Amino acid sequence: MQKSVFDWHNAYPHPRTPVFASNVVATSQPLAAQAGLQMLQRGGNAVDATIAAAAAITVVEPVSNGLGSDAFAILWDGKKLHGLNGSGRAPAAWNPDYFNKKYASAMPERGVDSITVPGAVSAWGELHEKFATLAFSELLAPAIELAEKGYAVSPVVQRKWQNQVPLLETQPGFKEVFMPYGRAPEIGERIKMAGAARTLKAIAEHGVSAFYQGEIAEQLCRYVQAHGGAL
Repeated sequence: MQKSVFDWHNAYPHPRTPVFASNVVATSQPLAAQAGLQMLQRGGNAVDATIAAAAAITVVEPVSNGLGSDAFAILWDGKKLHGLNGSGRAPAAWNPDYFNKKYASAMPERGVDSITVPGAVSAWGELHEKFATLAFSELLAPAIELAEKGYAVSPVVQRKWQNQVPLLETQPGFKEVFMPYGRAPEIGERIKMAGAARTLKAIAEHGVSAFYQGEIAEQLCRYVQAHGGAL
């Protein structure tokens, strides 16, 4: 067998060292990675870890990810490649005339008329049904705990959070949820997300249908429509 000639010495001033392990979970936030690793330690597979990490990151990096976001996956099951497009569909009322009347030729970048039907939660459900091994409620447990008990905001997330405030503070509901002290949280400040915890609990108990049908879906639609949207 020919010896590898790859150079493992990193020339960058702040190098990342390679990780050699049977299982690795990589996310942009350590607490989300820990959620995924918990599932592997319980005997779950990569999809279990992925769903747990994805749910957790909606709590610990909420200005970049959220329950209202979309999701995409490319998965190799050992024999076959699978692709999942979990991008949200447009509200039925959207058409060219809808936007022409409200915005002329410009498309809104933010606000209620930039909101599609969230696709991430349904993507978790699809992946769980086809590939996961652990109970859905078990996969969402770390995210629920983080939302209920709180977590210390990490430096990178704090910077992202702060950067979003001038862009989003005038949007309906943003200040109430994401500016609990009238500002973005500071590094190390503890944040709890009671609303996210309630929603995650409902999804964990009743499945993804709890997000798209019934009380949660009705509240989402009423809120968007009350502010001029069409969801």
